Amino acid sequence: MDKNNENNFKVLRGIQNNPNSSQRKLAKELGFSLGKLNYCIKALKQKGLVKINNFKKNPNKIVYAYILTPKGIKKKASLTFNFMMRKMKEYEELKKELNK
Repeated sequence: MDKNNENNFKVLRGIQNNPNSSQRKLAKELGFSLGKLNYCIKALKQKGLVKINNFKKNPNKIVYAYILTPKGIKKKASLTFNFMMRKMKEYEELKKELNK
């Protein structure tokens, strides 16, 4: 998995696990700078993988909810599958190496 897909996977997983998390909190949880997370979220939004809603009735107008679109859920599943396949391949290679 290339670095961009890995970052997208982390952001999609973070959003799915806590859609009401602030960008600052999510960036800290993922080990990203705030700018990097903002860039990733904007890219995911442009791809149609994430929807951003703000709470219009909330007096704090900077509160947002990040929601995975159906396309985003599908992409996250695909990235998860690819990640797991890579890890299983690495495991098998290590297992063969140890058995030599």
